[in-house]
Amino acid sequence: MEYKTQFAKSLSNIFTNELTQSQILDLIETPKQDEFGDAAFPCFSLAKQYKKSPAIIAKEIAEKLNDPFFTKVEAVGPYVNVFFNRETVSDAVLKTILAEKEEYGQNHIGCEKTVVIDYSSPNIAKPFSMGHLRSTMIGNSLKHIAEKCGYEVVGINYIGDWGTQFGKLITAYKKWGNEEIVKEDPIRELFKLYVQFHVEVKENEELEAEGRAWFKKLEEGDEEAVELWNWFRHESLKEFSRIYELLGVEFTNFQGEAFYNNLMEDFIGILEEHELLEESEGALVVNLEDEGMPPCLIRKSDGATIYATRDLTAALYRQNTYGFDKALYVVGPEQSLHFNQFFTVLKKLGYSWVDGMEHVPFGFILKDGKKMSTRKGRVILLEEVLEEAVELAKQNIEEKNPNLKKKEEVAKQVGVGAVIFHDLKNERMHNIEFSLENMLKFEGETGPYVQYTHARACSILRKESVEFETCTFALKDDHSWSVVKLLHKFPQVIEAAFNKNEPSIISKYVLDVAQSFNKYYGNVRILEETEEKDSRLALVYAVTVVLKEGLRLLGVEAPEEM
Repeated sequence: MEYKTQFAKSLSNIFTNELTQSQILDLIETPKQDEFGDAAFPCFSLAKQYKKSPAIIAKEIAEKLNDPFFTKVEAVGPYVNVFFNRETVSDAVLKTILAEKEEYGQNHIGCEKTVVIDYSSPNIAKPFSMGHLRSTMIGNSLKHIAEKCGYEVVGINYIGDWGTQFGKLITAYKKWGNEEIVKEDPIRELFKLYVQFHVEVKENEELEAEGRAWFKKLEEGDEEAVELWNWFRHESLKEFSRIYELLGVEFTNFQGEAFYNNLMEDFIGILEEHELLEESEGALVVNLEDEGMPPCLIRKSDGATIYATRDLTAALYRQNTYGFDKALYVVGPEQSLHFNQFFTVLKKLGYSWVDGMEHVPFGFILKDGKKMSTRKGRVILLEEVLEEAVELAKQNIEEKNPNLKKKEEVAKQVGVGAVIFHDLKNERMHNIEFSLENMLKFEGETGPYVQYTHARACSILRKESVEFETCTFALKDDHSWSVVKLLHKFPQVIEAAFNKNEPSIISKYVLDVAQSFNKYYGNVRILEETEEKDSRLALVYAVTVVLKEGLRLLGVEAPEEM
């Protein structure tokens, strides 16, 4: 049993009418300093009812609490502080982790429920830049966390594969493109053509009209336009797939904007049936003035639909297809108004499931305090950054452990893992200062530090072979207890990360576990032949389980040797 729950249960036997066990549990705190115990109950909320000061109430409760689960109960001011029986708790925690292994922390809050997560979503024929990293890795981590919470997860890569930009790209390709050159490096060459179009259009405004004409042809199903569009899309997806493989990211489907082309008229029909459409300067809009928002544009005056129409259509399609209970959109903060409008339109249609939909925004990646988008006038490619990270990791490994087997494999795990961990280390709304050198350090708050701690624990276990089944794991020293308390928190950490859409809760947690274990490692003779040796090794094993699983939830691998 979770030890705070045990505390709440004991308190509920005293408060038979005043508070429920659930209410008590919500009030219980974890003291910041060990001297104040393992859990504390504040008595402020009872003062009015009891007509006594919180300090007197705390003293009376402390005198009544009598549970073998506690070794000490004391009233400190308005708090009831309890110290848990370390041997009992450590034995229970370690036995649970040893039995459940990587299943430890699994919960069932999402049992028989579905969550759709929309993340990454790069644009076709444009490079996969550093700007795409945040949505990709936050979404990927939320997918793992949701699965750990028992949800059926549908991961959607809503590829940007439709829009007037394709008319411009086809125009550029027809004028300046060369099939053989494009085939050699499709994304780079297509992006060059797209950039060239925007340079040339300043001198030749007729290009804009040509671009619109080619997009109209594409919309009408012109054979040549569709063939070129399919080629651009196919080559882009091939390129993206390679990067996703490097990052270890997977999706349920790649249904992009174009997938909804034939479904939008039906959705516009639904808006008409509900009498929500209004004409405004020749365009069709949904008026949201009553919600304090500008109107949501559904169809332009020239008859073209925009991304709001596609997103609305996609939401209805996803609900009809997957019956989702939650839908998360991991998209930058600049789209906040769009999502507010989009969700409000669905509410006006009377769809109750919109309550489960949520925009999950995030901060920017900065370099020297500026938004990281270009370097020497060009897009910073994510693949180049990852390759550089792997190369730096290789150099670090060469210095620290030149005889390491599988150097290339470990360098990839460490380099890519460092970039991912750095992205997920801070609260998602915080901007991130990018520095490869700092994120690849083997000490401090980095991915390699956590990975190295995991590898260190694995190396201890390789030295000893223990059959844990018959052991009792009664640990009570301070260093062991610090680690046990943290391991015990893992299930609650996972649930909190899911409820707040916040992978950084897990990042901070694995850093805490790594730091606590390294203190333990530095102060306890783990392999010394004493009666506690098996218990100490069980603790080491439990740390490897939790660190590996915590890193997996972030999308980071855990090497066993470094």
